Amino acid sequence: MADSLPNLVDLNFLPFLTEAGEIDPNYEKRIGVYAIFDQHQNLQYVGYSRNLAISLLQHLVRQPEHCHGLKVHIIDRPDRQLLVQIQNHWLVGQNPPGNGESQKIWAESINVQDYWTPEEAATVAKSEPGDTPKLLKKIARRLEAEVLAKLEARGVAQQIRFNPKLKEQGLLDIT
Repeated sequence: MADSLPNLVDLNFLPFLTEAGEIDPNYEKRIGVYAIFDQHQNLQYVGYSRNLAISLLQHLVRQPEHCHGLKVHIIDRPDRQLLVQIQNHWLVGQNPPGNGESQKIWAESINVQDYWTPEEAATVAKSEPGDTPKLLKKIARRLEAEVLAKLEARGVAQQIRFNPKLKEQGLLDIT
């Protein structure tokens, strides 16, 4: 079966963003496997998705400094087994940080607890339970501004909207 799977080295290296500073709209609602590379073309993450555009945007929001290049293999029909086989095939002999020690950062919502200041942590710890969502939302908004500034500095022009309900839980993720 591995003989019929696409090889990562045979795929074209693509820029992560279009010249307009956006994720390529052709990836919208497309199913496939993708490999993300940093500015030095070092492999950072291999994943698969039922909507490449959303997944790529999520990675860009979480790791803007590591999302510079891309290799993609698109399939026509959802086939999780095939997607996993291709992902595993691409990972043979590779150990990208996003599939290892940094997987949480690449694959999960941004948790404000990982980035809050000692003062913010103390304020939340002392707060009444009913006040915690409001405090977490305030911290999430601060972190959101920092993320958006990083994205702007990276040349991202795409409109990004974070899920407001998750902010009350201390999480940042796109909607």
